[in-house]
Amino acid sequence: MTGLKRNITNKIHRLLEVFPVVMLIGARQTGKTTLSKAVRSDWQYFDLENANDHDFISRDYDFFFNEHPRHIIIDEAQEDPALFRQLRGVIDARREEKGRFILTGSSSPDLLAHASDSLAGRIAIVEIGTLKVNEILEQPLPDFYQLFSQPLSMESSQWLQTLKPITDDVIPYFLKGGYPEPVIADSNFAYDVWMENYYRTYINRDIRRLFPRLDNTRYQRFVNMLASLSGTVINKAQLGRSVDVSEVAIRDYLEIADKTYVWRTIPSYENSKSKSALKMPKGLIRDSGLTHYLAGIQNREALLRSPQVGHNFESFIIEEIIKGIQATDVTRWEPYYFRTKNGAEVDLVLEGSFGVLPIEIKFGQQTTGRQLAALQRFIKENDLPLGIVINNSAEVRMLAERVVQVPAGCV
Repeated sequence: MTGLKRNITNKIHRLLEVFPVVMLIGARQTGKTTLSKAVRSDWQYFDLENANDHDFISRDYDFFFNEHPRHIIIDEAQEDPALFRQLRGVIDARREEKGRFILTGSSSPDLLAHASDSLAGRIAIVEIGTLKVNEILEQPLPDFYQLFSQPLSMESSQWLQTLKPITDDVIPYFLKGGYPEPVIADSNFAYDVWMENYYRTYINRDIRRLFPRLDNTRYQRFVNMLASLSGTVINKAQLGRSVDVSEVAIRDYLEIADKTYVWRTIPSYENSKSKSALKMPKGLIRDSGLTHYLAGIQNREALLRSPQVGHNFESFIIEEIIKGIQATDVTRWEPYYFRTKNGAEVDLVLEGSFGVLPIEIKFGQQTTGRQLAALQRFIKENDLPLGIVINNSAEVRMLAERVVQVPAGCV
């Protein structure tokens, strides 16, 4: 699909030194197979969507793993749930041996449950998203992510001011998203055809196979509507009326979209000292290219004129940041958002071993003092060393006390 180096590659190498199994999960066509082969090019490869490979493995697990006790890649592992139970015994027979298997899996809500139940303590699970901007540009992971390697402090603001953007214009990458095959093809026709077929396959094959009793027509209508709701708090009752299903069905639809890696649910930040914080989650479509395909936005002009451009850009930047942190050694961190009942909002709140970092995301090049009010209040109420504004500006600079402007090209 693509020979581009993924940010997560080095992390996978290190995980294989610690765990017997590493599993790469994510939406279809995000490059999991290509990445697994790149990480271990000399390992033998089996694809469970290939009937011959599936039969060869499942017909007699004992025989297969006796013949192949290590150094194999098993693609689309969700096609054989029994595989995880078998792997447990194989691994425990040589518990001290690391780096034996790579699994990949996609579009299966039960996949993580099978892996966690059967292989707890034996498996590292790595989420593979679509391409990040620096990967498309064949650049290393931006220095911005070094920010999370130590506790945040007042000095962090000074360090941020040394950052340089890797691109002066992120809008083309925001428009097209990061699915490897159509992005690398660099053809508008190929991109449009690929996205159309990808979406049809998701609805008509993956969803129909995973949820045979689901009303595909209503679910498709629901996914189409998500394009206009990305980056917002979802009103399930209102959305249910629009799709003509119950609020309970909308809850189930959101869970399906989340667990098939199309949608990401972001919880509200509840550790704030504010008494008026909303506790409803918000969500976003994980790939901006898919968002724009669903919304019928095909070029830069249509993108700039879209009434949803602000929310969509916010979703794009949040995913860029999540993918960036996932590629680092940072553990025990979570993304949140914060919003009060009177509408004051901080788009992204990151919490982890580094502390708490609130981030406001704006599509424009200039951010006014009025637009900083909610961020500044959050910083003050929670006694934080700094907050960040990410926008389409050209330079890093201080916008106010403890508030740093960072161009989108830096993340």
